[in-house]
Amino acid sequence: MSNLLVILLLVFAGVALMVVLGERFAAPADPEKMAKLRRWLIPLVGLMLVLSLVDYYF
Repeated sequence: MSNLLVILLLVFAGVALMVVLGERFAAPADPEKMAKLRRWLIPLVGLMLVLSLVDYYF
């Protein structure tokens, strides 16, 4: 049980570190780049849902 708590603590610390460093050093998002990403995001999420349904039923 103590090993699980240590692992959870380390994962939480790693995520917190990534968030702090991301807020400090990340450049602001370019609207044009975000539009390109948004154009691909919805079809990829739909594909992921379809593939997960196929995997579940077959």
